[in-house]
Amino acid sequence: MSFAPKKSLGQNFLLNKNIINKIVELGHVSSESVVIEIGPGTGNLTKEILKKNPKKFIAIEKDKNLFINLKKKFNNNIELINQDVLKIKWDKFSENKIIVFGNLPYNISAKLLIDLIGLSNLNLLFKKFIFMFQKEVADRIVANVNSSKYGRLTILTNWKMSTKKIMDIEPENFYPKPKVKSSLVYFEPKNKFFNFSNSKNLEKVTDIFFQNKRKMIKKPLNILFKKSSIIIDKLDLNEKSRPQNLSPELFFKISKEYEKEINLN
Repeated sequence: MSFAPKKSLGQNFLLNKNIINKIVELGHVSSESVVIEIGPGTGNLTKEILKKNPKKFIAIEKDKNLFINLKKKFNNNIELINQDVLKIKWDKFSENKIIVFGNLPYNISAKLLIDLIGLSNLNLLFKKFIFMFQKEVADRIVANVNSSKYGRLTILTNWKMSTKKIMDIEPENFYPKPKVKSSLVYFEPKNKFFNFSNSKNLEKVTDIFFQNKRKMIKKPLNILFKKSSIIIDKLDLNEKSRPQNLSPELFFKISKEYEKEINLN
């Protein structure tokens, strides 16, 4: 490995060719596909995706040295962007139904996912996402109601995405070895979902509920609503429930009511 991974950027390069091939297969890339790869690193996955001859391939790499190396390695076969992915203006991409791959740095993965979910044209712009996460984050994304991992990330993702955890991956498949396991997660944007006037309202509601996830839901309802009893009756809520007992759909309905509340004030 000619490049020393930067700890500050959370770089862990995937080396296992079998896993790389599995990731490529999940993409179903064809000559009609537009592909974005986030954090291509040394280009191990990039090289295999290119074998599928996508119509267009864009790679986003923050590390300047890796960016220069990728430019030399792949010449004009890919369009390279040397930028922090969290600062990308996704609306500038004119293509539709983009396939996105990403071995995401642990320190930005949840933030990036929430930013993407907040896009108004998510289902038009993107076809699927195949992302690598820290296992603990992946488990929160795909968690079931009433489980200990269920929380904000589950609900926010469920709002606009269908998800499936494909596999857990041991640390020895990366260089350098991370201290924890990773997981590969497949996402597909939904075409039908709750419409909010501002996605930040769902973020706020779930944040208030899960600040005290072991407390009964009456407390967060009282914070959000002047007359929480009306909401409890309207949505048939059990005020002795805890946040992890409420389905994503109930959180969407509560958030809708919260929007009405703030619009009246």
